[in-house]
Amino acid sequence: MIKRFCFIIYTSIFILLTGHLTVNAQGRILDQIVAVVGNSVILQSEIENELLQMQAQGYSPTADSRCVLLENHLVQKLLLNQAIVDSIVVTEGEVEMELSRRLQFFVQQIGSEENLERYYNKSILEIREDFRDIVRDQLITQYMQQEIIGNVTVTPAEVRRFFNNLPEEDIPMIPSEVEIRRIIKYPEFSEAENFRVRQRLNELRQRIIDGESFSTMAILYSEDPGSARRGGELGYMSRSDLVTEFANVVFSLKEDRVSSVFETEYGFHIAQLIDRRGDQVNARHILLRPAASEQANADARSFLDSLATVIRTDTLDFRRAAIIHSDDTETRMGGGLVINPETGGSRFELDQLNPVQYQAVRDMRVGEIAGPLESTNPQGKTFYKLLYLSSQTAPHRANLRDDYAYLRELALNEKMMKILDEWVAERRTQTYIRIDEAYKNCSFTDQMWGNR
Repeated sequence: MIKRFCFIIYTSIFILLTGHLTVNAQGRILDQIVAVVGNSVILQSEIENELLQMQAQGYSPTADSRCVLLENHLVQKLLLNQAIVDSIVVTEGEVEMELSRRLQFFVQQIGSEENLERYYNKSILEIREDFRDIVRDQLITQYMQQEIIGNVTVTPAEVRRFFNNLPEEDIPMIPSEVEIRRIIKYPEFSEAENFRVRQRLNELRQRIIDGESFSTMAILYSEDPGSARRGGELGYMSRSDLVTEFANVVFSLKEDRVSSVFETEYGFHIAQLIDRRGDQVNARHILLRPAASEQANADARSFLDSLATVIRTDTLDFRRAAIIHSDDTETRMGGGLVINPETGGSRFELDQLNPVQYQAVRDMRVGEIAGPLESTNPQGKTFYKLLYLSSQTAPHRANLRDDYAYLRELALNEKMMKILDEWVAERRTQTYIRIDEAYKNCSFTDQMWGNR
């Protein structure tokens, strides 16, 4: 169902970076230019890098794999060339955030930053520098693509027509899906604990003012794993890249000045402005988080335990309980209903659930409650939750009544790919393209690729 351009959008951005790292770690390969698109070149190493990474992820290459990868690159270069013509740019903050996101993923896969640095024989900062331009080009390509297909929509009639035109054997099987609701309770931090953290940060601030290094203090004491090893440095970011409270502080600082202690959803901070570049700033910070006492954790668990008992005895409906008692602003007013970020709907395949949810839900029956379960939010705060299995479907072939949202996405993808195909066909005729003779026998999806 998903054509090559979906592969380009959602897969190659990841593979380009990881593949390049893989080959650099294993040794250089003989390189040459295999294609030219406008002013951009495609190297043999780029194709081989991606092929190696696909193999590392368990894919078995076919005879056409290199041709498929080359065609993906040809389209990417067309998009990038047009983005340059259209003056599409990305901010340094966007590049830094995307670099951090990808490197954090690699760190999780390999176990630690030390393991990553040891494996590639480079520091994290050196790895970031190596791939900053690659990530920038990839983000620009994404934005160019959004210019072309970002506003595409489908009507209900188009969805029905798409489904009715599917051959019987192409109607997808839908695995079992679940709807879950949750009630979240955060342990309450005592005023004494908040005061302790503020005092600790004030002590560190005074040491910095007295001449000690902010970077050293960040490495030793900051509880932000993403920036602590870099001496608390965040990289250039615009105001919109930062949470409001943090942005208000760092954008008001003078260079090298250290802020007073301030609070965000992540905890308490002190910050120092390193440099200002137009509407972006580069700052470093130290983050400390209040820790809930064992009693506060026990109280949160006890509250949810008692609430679950009340719900099980039919004294209170789970939806109503979520509206009244949940600390989760994201789901509370929807009766605790959890939304799948991948689809925008409320259904999840079991393998889309996070590990805590999966372990709880896989053996539950509809109407049962699990918990209290311990979890951590993206800001690093520990919380406890009850999970309620609201519904579960049996595996079945897709149909318009039960799977409209899923079929709508397929229809939308097909329409977007058609529009992107048409755009590529037009730009291809206006762009200088040369492909190496080694790829002359490729059976490209679009046979109009050729030397001009």
